[in-house]
Amino acid sequence: MAALAFLMIPPAAEAAETVLTAPGAPDAVTDRLRAASAVLAASNAKVEGAQELYAAALSDYRTLVQVLYDAGYFSPVVSIRLDGREAAEISSISPPQQVAKVAITVEPGRPFRFRTARIAPVTQDTELPPDFAPGRPASTAVIRDAGAAARDGWRRAGYAKVAVGQQRITAIHPSAELDADIRLLPGRQLRFGKLYVTGEDRVREAAILRIAGIPTGEIYDPETVKRLGARLRRTGAFKSVSIVESETANADGTLDFTAEVQEQLPRRITFGAEVQSRSGVNLSAVWLHRNLFGNAERLRLEADVRNIGGDQPIDGLVSARLDMPARLGRDNNVFFLTELERIERLHYNMDRFLIGVGIRRTKSDQLFGEASLTLSTARATDAFGDRDFNLLSLPLHVQLDKRDSTNNATRGYFVDATVTPFTGFGQSASGVAAKIDTRAYLSLSESGSIVLAGRLQLGSVVGASLSEISPDLLFYSGGAGTVRGHPYQSLGIPVGTDVAGGRSILVASAEVRAKVTEKIGVVGFFDYGAVDSSAFVGSGAESHSGAGIGLRYDIGAFGPIRFDIAAPVSGTTDDGLQFYLGIGQSF
Repeated sequence: MAALAFLMIPPAAEAAETVLTAPGAPDAVTDRLRAASAVLAASNAKVEGAQELYAAALSDYRTLVQVLYDAGYFSPVVSIRLDGREAAEISSISPPQQVAKVAITVEPGRPFRFRTARIAPVTQDTELPPDFAPGRPASTAVIRDAGAAARDGWRRAGYAKVAVGQQRITAIHPSAELDADIRLLPGRQLRFGKLYVTGEDRVREAAILRIAGIPTGEIYDPETVKRLGARLRRTGAFKSVSIVESETANADGTLDFTAEVQEQLPRRITFGAEVQSRSGVNLSAVWLHRNLFGNAERLRLEADVRNIGGDQPIDGLVSARLDMPARLGRDNNVFFLTELERIERLHYNMDRFLIGVGIRRTKSDQLFGEASLTLSTARATDAFGDRDFNLLSLPLHVQLDKRDSTNNATRGYFVDATVTPFTGFGQSASGVAAKIDTRAYLSLSESGSIVLAGRLQLGSVVGASLSEISPDLLFYSGGAGTVRGHPYQSLGIPVGTDVAGGRSILVASAEVRAKVTEKIGVVGFFDYGAVDSSAFVGSGAESHSGAGIGLRYDIGAFGPIRFDIAAPVSGTTDDGLQFYLGIGQSF
């Protein structure tokens, strides 16, 4: 009886053999068909149930035809056979109980061209796709793009509720031509109405409305709608922000919106660490409050401890910054800051205290500028002896970030520039300090597996002599941020038996970054730095260079873990290997 029971057990089902052929179709179209097929997806997932394969086959008819329409083939023939039977002809009342083979055959037919390509009315500034024209290859993708472009043109002109009216899409099969005639219904021009808020908890509704800054009464503009959400997201107080327009306009020609927000947790603590062979370990911690007084104010408390175990005494920084959004206009933040810092460097040390107030103007997610007024007092010891500096400064800072990633860029460029006029009190001199940091990235492959990265840093101080300038405004070269292979801030201007910073600097860096695997990459780099006692780097400037190799391990959103080994190529500031460990690319 046991043997009989064993024989009665049905054999385990095996995954069906699945084949898709598309004779006459370009390889790119065949690849798209395979990627879209539910039957192939089920087969790859080892789905064994016959009914699941049958359902996937029925859905594939429509899916594969749509793929061909998007590619410009409007006379296709699609056959899907389950063990030799056409799936569309199998009764759903008695579906197959098992399927051993699925054969999909797609005959695309001839590619079509537009005989008529018309969409109207459109605004004067509307740019339709070049392929939406008589004689050009026809496809539903081109028709959709033309419709989207025409609707966007009307929306930019203030017609937020533009709709598609009558559509006549006719395929002429004998000549393989397509007629596309689409009518738009612009409706009436609308103006911005009110903004309502949902989902708020700790952040006051009045603050959300002020920060978003809907321009009630102005002509509707979709770019303005995007800015409403961007302003709220920039505060950091919200996990998600969605600006939803009302389904219908008001009788007075205005259109209302709703800001659907989800708030972040109000507090966040972060930690960071960096290791260098000579300067030791640098530790940092940040405590952040995203909504200090209920109006999305951001308070940032930061502490750094540097040179732990390094060749210089331990120093550090304690700072605080409070940002108050939309205080002097929709895109303007007012901020207050204070810093207390002890600086211990190879060639100078300084105790400094600073307070300031400023305005941050955000033009877009990629461009912002800051102007602040700061008052600082410091006592420093360097090659020129013990000195006190009391300065009133007006830093002007602009940053443009066109990179595809802040932590691991493969394309784009980055510019960060600061100009700081300063006035000294007592024995302190006056002048202007300026510096600029530019970076560019070029990917040699579509996937970003090989990237060329370059960086150029320039700096200058004018209006005061070398001995009258605070050491933290002067320039040194060497270390992870300038020239690797040389100790941090090891290159400056000889003054007697000591070294002071220069009034000008030039640093150029180049890297070749290559991925070995999806997670692991290698880097080769070369750095050059020059420092001069004059306001601009000349031919007689002190200089050095370094080169090395690095290893990267990608950990996702934080960028790669970075390990670099570098050696000096020229210069006299060191003659040994240096290593650097951190998170994110070096620049």
